[in-house]
Amino acid sequence: MGVSSRTSCSVMTAGGVTVTRHANAESGLLTAACGLHHASLSGNSAVTEQFLKVASAPRAGVRGFRPPRRRIRAEPSATMTSDQVVNRQRVKRLVEKPGNGTCADCGAADPEWASYTLGVFVCQSCSGLHRNIARISKVKSILLDPWSSSEVEFMDSVGNDASKAKYERLVPAFYYRPSHTDCTLLRDQWIRAKYEREEFTSVERQEPYSAGEGHVHLRTGYREGFLWKRGRDNGQYLSRRFILSEREGVLKYFNKHDAREPKAMMKIGSLNATFQPSKIGTPHGLQITYLKDNSTRNIFVYHEEGKEIVDWFNAIRAARFHYLQVAFPVAAVSEQTEGFKKRWFTLDDRRLMYFKDLLDAYARGEVFIGSKESGYTALPGLPPNIQSSHWQFGITIVTPDRNFLFACETEQDQKHWITAFETVINRPMLPQDYAVEAFFKHKP
Repeated sequence: MGVSSRTSCSVMTAGGVTVTRHANAESGLLTAACGLHHASLSGNSAVTEQFLKVASAPRAGVRGFRPPRRRIRAEPSATMTSDQVVNRQRVKRLVEKPGNGTCADCGAADPEWASYTLGVFVCQSCSGLHRNIARISKVKSILLDPWSSSEVEFMDSVGNDASKAKYERLVPAFYYRPSHTDCTLLRDQWIRAKYEREEFTSVERQEPYSAGEGHVHLRTGYREGFLWKRGRDNGQYLSRRFILSEREGVLKYFNKHDAREPKAMMKIGSLNATFQPSKIGTPHGLQITYLKDNSTRNIFVYHEEGKEIVDWFNAIRAARFHYLQVAFPVAAVSEQTEGFKKRWFTLDDRRLMYFKDLLDAYARGEVFIGSKESGYTALPGLPPNIQSSHWQFGITIVTPDRNFLFACETEQDQKHWITAFETVINRPMLPQDYAVEAFFKHKP
């Protein structure tokens, strides 16, 4: 992270996580926050990041808190017929069948809604997205709405597993399948791709994720179009021409629409993309990261059309996927007593990055998180000399070079972060991961 070996500081996050940093010859403290997962290019990993609010005293009224949703307990209505009561009980029992116990679209547990025209059980959030395609999908509450015998029989004849066998039969390996923790845009376009466009039912219906407008199926591994890009210095969004070329192995953009030379070229080998709607301030906001001069660079883009930006996202994933197939068969010096400061940390695949501000173009520092076979471990708790009543929910990240210590305010936050780190640490390192690790070790 490039931090003095004799410094320490403490910060309070906006998500209610107190983070301590303490570095010496044997150990180092980094900040942590309540993890938020976003879609990333890495197949089994996600980006975990949160804004760290650091002030002289913690502020009340933390934004982003959402109380747990209260389970609905439905009682038979006095106006319901005996058949409707029986049908409601039948449809509730169908949820217990294999495959129906999670949302057919995002995997959330205990779905309480169903599409009685598609025959799938979905969560409340996805049921709202199904209403966007009302011509195809009509939804009902399992617990509150009346059900006819024919509707129940249809639900019984289909179900989530049979629906996935039809609508997800040909999902490309690179295509991102969103979970319930992902942003609304990704889940909306996933649902539209499955049921409205039926992209994954036959090859002929496949969207050309590796081609742009006017280039459909003509140039494999090529996409061209215009995106709104945020200026690094002034924060203003301007239209820029982007070209993704697998043949050249780069994503590049041009400051002028008719420019011949690109303003920047990003190698596909180090490219990553994540949706950051809250961070960028638009539901269609995409954060693209890549390595430049041994440092991680961020650019922020969006498009007015949700499908277009999701297609760009999956086009980048496709290029990255094909590249891998071919290529491989910290904080400022301060004392603990100083006032709190505002910082942003991101865990992106195996890179833990630190930013002074959430929209900084460059990371202030980075730490590589390897695998358990390489000597990396995530442990609950802190060393005895650090433990105190103020730091009850600590995390120790053991690396071959030093230890990094985290302190969370709640046990839930601690478990969330340990899970995020263990997901990365328990995944075996690939050849490209070793290359990145060596890159970090020799970084000036």
